[in-house]
Amino acid sequence: MNAPLRYKGYEVAPSAQQLPNGLYAANLTIGALPDTGTDTRAGEHSEARRGAQHSFDALDYFFDERHALAYACRWARMWIDNRRRCA
Repeated sequence: MNAPLRYKGYEVAPSAQQLPNGLYAANLTIGALPDTGTDTRAGEHSEARRGAQHSFDALDYFFDERHALAYACRWARMWIDNRRRCA
């Protein structure tokens, strides 16, 4: 189990689930960190206050657990960056 990471106001928790066929599924949970009042973007403040959490299962499959975890982390950064750009 990996410790959750923090990235741009979100807590990112990647995980890799080993499947019966030996592959690893890259899974991910992204949650908004509590509002600190330092960012003035209204959309991010309201999401943080609500404690929004998003879960993504089986983003892709890998032969190696480390690759699944790395992919989930990279996917989370892209998802967060895209969300911030659209807010």
